[in-house]
Amino acid sequence: GNTHFPAEHRLLPRRLADAGYDCGLSGKLHLAGAAWGREPRIDDGYRYFQYSHAPRHDWPKGHDYADWLAAQGHDPGKVMAVRSKRQGPLHEPDAEHDNTPVELHQTHWCVEKALEFIAEPRTGSQPWLLSVNPYYPHPPFNPPWEYYRRYDPAALPGPHFRESDLETQRRLAEGGVDFQSAPKRPEEFQAQKVQAAYYAQIELLDAELGRLLEALDRSGERERTVIVFTSDHGEALGDHGLTQKGCRFYDGLVRVPLIWSLPGTIQQGLVSDALVELTDIAPTLYELVGLPIPEDTQGRSLLSILTGRAPAGQHREFVRSEYYDAVELPNHTFGTMYRDRRWKLVVYHGLEVGELYDMQTDPWEHENLWDSPEAEHQRVKTDLLKRSFDATVRAMDYGPKRIMPS
Repeated sequence: GNTHFPAEHRLLPRRLADAGYDCGLSGKLHLAGAAWGREPRIDDGYRYFQYSHAPRHDWPKGHDYADWLAAQGHDPGKVMAVRSKRQGPLHEPDAEHDNTPVELHQTHWCVEKALEFIAEPRTGSQPWLLSVNPYYPHPPFNPPWEYYRRYDPAALPGPHFRESDLETQRRLAEGGVDFQSAPKRPEEFQAQKVQAAYYAQIELLDAELGRLLEALDRSGERERTVIVFTSDHGEALGDHGLTQKGCRFYDGLVRVPLIWSLPGTIQQGLVSDALVELTDIAPTLYELVGLPIPEDTQGRSLLSILTGRAPAGQHREFVRSEYYDAVELPNHTFGTMYRDRRWKLVVYHGLEVGELYDMQTDPWEHENLWDSPEAEHQRVKTDLLKRSFDATVRAMDYGPKRIMPS
């Protein structure tokens, strides 16, 4: 039959709920652009829904994290207020001027709600799916002192930066490409302290997820629970003089972790450098739980790699990343990245500027070859432009299944 569903039926939790799963969410759900309020929900399949887009108190409604703080007698505005010293993007805590303490942190709340959902009684052996979506690590760089104090910023390596990056960023900005921060030399925004603060946010997340794994161990469910750890994006963290993320496609922004666990099925300790996309997660989960993969799925299942039936290093010839008007900035930038083993091409649609990097000789992306006078570079660019265009067409929704006489 035709598996071309309306939008909500393409959502993984909706399809799993239809198959009998109890589905829950704690934290962020970011299917649409939303500011200062809960984005409209479609029939997404989540029965349990504890929503907090960001740990800020400028959201007039739809903020379950703020409600949780208030229910414990705390003023959410005071808890979420940044009390540390602010220096550009950094909010550096100390023993007297902390940021939100761990036990009241949004990351802690996300895991508290996750534990609440897991512990709920279910009939028989009803399976469940849980999305745990904390906001951090993320700007502002304002970790709790408890974690920030563990790092010596001076001992950290600092960002990938060359003086020429400032000119590269200036040309992109003058060409019309938006970004959330202006490029600066790392010492101008204390880049090693920013790095320490970001690492502290990551360590807080690690500790909280550890609580979740311990609960699954105690309940005996760990052995039959698929765990997927990933992120929606990275962070420039000072690379090329930038902090935040959009719109650029450097590896620090688009290359995110993807960790899988299912004891006895997924090979433990397997590390792969294959090119994969976040789109590959959904078909992998459908295959794991025995559901058909919808015909309009863009992703490709990773299960044969995860189980050791296929070579770990090969999955896709190329990957794509799209950035379509994601931030309220003047150009409303639309950009597309095409990346294969050697080359990365970035097209900023409607603009004359672009990026081309040789990832073999220039892995930290300091030499933009888009306007290189070398004929070989322009030949490669032309070839990649066609490949990227072809791949974009292939990623489109083709509409209902073709019905023709046989």
